Parts: sequence; structure tokens; C-alpha cells
Amino acid sequence: MKGFDFDFDFIKITATDVVDIFLVAMLIYYVYSLIKNTLAVNLLLGMFMILIFWFMVDKLNMNMLSTIIKKFMDVGIIALIIIFQPEIRRFLLLIGKNTFLQKNKAWWGYLFGTKNIEVNNLIRIRPIIEACKSMKKSRTGALIVFVKYYDDQLFANSCETIDSRISKRLLESIFQKNSPLHDGAVVISENKIKSASCILPLTDNDTLPPQFGLRHRAGIGISENTDAVAVIVSEETGEIAYAKQGRVRMNVSFGELEKLLNKDF
Repeated sequence: MKGFDFDFDFIKITATDVVDIFLVAMLIYYVYSLIKNTLAVNLLLGMFMILIFWFMVDKLNMNMLSTIIKKFMDVGIIALIIIFQPEIRRFLLLIGKNTFLQKNKAWWGYLFGTKNIEVNNLIRIRPIIEACKSMKKSRTGALIVFVKYYDDQLFANSCETIDSRISKRLLESIFQKNSPLHDGAVVISENKIKSASCILPLTDNDTLPPQFGLRHRAGIGISENTDAVAVIVSEETGEIAYAKQGRVRMNVSFGELEKLLNKDF
């Protein structure tokens, strides 16, 4: 590697240093992409201000205040894990979805028994598209969440179990205003309507347009915290929105919706 070394008067840069800088830059980029437009940015700024304050009181020999802040910083790693749990989860999901093993699922599925699960995750999209067309026409609000692997712990406590085949009429009946299950999300996984009337976490993004109601914020929120995608039908306009990884695409046509669902599932 000596042939790639650059020797200056005040610094020596090796090929390893270049790779190190590149990896750190990639890490910073991924972290930024996960926390931007979320409350995590304000939390980081708050922690940064505490560090500056700690440095100042330490230099001024304010021993009592410095000791109190130091005790707080001693548990900083545990506090970071607790505070940034959603962002850490999303970061690990992002890594997992982009690894070599994930992109070469043929033998990965045979090793860990996930091949059959992936086959079951091939969703019947046509009934969903037809149901969205009908609900758009009638201005029926709807939130449909698609997950590749159904998390019983995440959904069971806040949902009504359905576990039924995907059907246009069933989706329409769930979201009818007089239905006891219409207030919440439908979760689709393993080619089934797994549950309905699900209460989902809302997004912390404070830059969203004011016309976004709870339905849009819940769809974006679940896509931030998991690898789920959400289809939202606006009750006011009938407009279709598609949320993925905390980002939302508005005014999606039915052709685009079919392409997106086919791509993701």
C-alpha cells in the first residue's frame, strides 16, 4: 500500500485513511438521512448544548455543577439507546435491506428457512387497487399498511385480528364510515389481511403540510419505525398517497400505485 501514500510536510495520508474518511462520511450521511425532519435533530442539538455547558463549567472550576453533569453523561450511552431507539431500528433495517446477503436471497432463504415466507409475501395487488379506486370515488378515508414480516408484538395489542384473504369488498366494508373497524389501519402481510382498526405511532416530523391529518401522520410514522409501506386514501380529497421510509409521495395514480406495490412486494 506504500505506493498509494501521499507524504506532505505536515500530514501523511494513506489509502487506509481515504477509506476511513469515506466510511465515516457514509455513516454521517445515513444518520442524517434517518434523523432529518424529525425530533431527533432537536434532541441532538440539546445534547450538544449540554456538552458545551459541561465544558464551560469544567473550565470555570464549578465542581458541584460539573460533577452533576458528569454523572448524567456517565449513563449517556444507555440514554442514547433509549432516546434514539426508533432511529437505531431504522438504521439497522436500512443496513439489512442493503447487504449482499439480502440481495442474494436464493440461498439465504434455504439456509434460514425464509424462502417460503417470501413466497407467501407475494401480495394480490389487483383487489387492493380496485378497492382504492372505489374508496377514492366515494371519498372514503383509508389507511392500508403492507409489511413483509408481521410483528405480533407490534400489532396484536392495538388491532383486531382478521387473518382473511385479500378482498376488494372486505377492504371497502372495513373502511365504511359506519363500520366499527374503520377508525384505524388495515395491516396486510403474507398475502392476507392480518388485522384492522390498528392504532399506529404518529410521525414526529414537524415540517409536514398542515392538511395532513392523523391518517397521513400514522402512515408516515409506521414507515419511519419499520420497513412497512402505507397507502393512504384522503377522506377530504380522495387523493392517494404512498409512504415509505418516512417519506410520502402525494397524488399517486393507480398505475403508479400498482408499480410501487409490485416493486416493494
